Amino acid sequence: MSGFSPIVGGMPRILILGSMPGVKSLDAVEYYAHPQNAFWWIMSQLFGLNLTADYHQRCQGLIGAGVAVWDVLYDCERPGSLDSNIVRGTEQVNDFADFFSAWPSIDVVGFNGQMAEKLFVRHCQQIRTRASALRFVTLPSTSPANARQDRAAKLARWRSHLLER
Repeated sequence: MSGFSPIVGGMPRILILGSMPGVKSLDAVEYYAHPQNAFWWIMSQLFGLNLTADYHQRCQGLIGAGVAVWDVLYDCERPGSLDSNIVRGTEQVNDFADFFSAWPSIDVVGFNGQMAEKLFVRHCQQIRTRASALRFVTLPSTSPANARQDRAAKLARWRSHLLER
């Protein structure tokens, strides 16, 4: 399975990194397309996005708010959508050296869940070391598979970890 190009433009300040799009997202060719994924709801709460807008308009809203979205992996083998099913050794990582060179305005990288952080640390530690000016934060996964926290608790953690310094 192959991932998507990043949602990015303007002068992004925040990069949100997932692990790899799930089946619903791959089918729809849209980031966070599963109807129970809290990502777009959280973005609407943090940045005033219109949840009823179409995907393109929501993406433009993120760009306007200075938020970029991408995944750590551009390809892997994974039966289903669970990150825990990613077959180790099949992981193909996006080119973060070029990405951060192209978008030097980014100063915060938020991992959408622990697996995104683990994959980034496993495959991109040299980038993380060189990019010492970046602030890295691990956020609760917006996936419906992460049922330990409700949406309100996830939102509170996203707000405090991502926006407040």
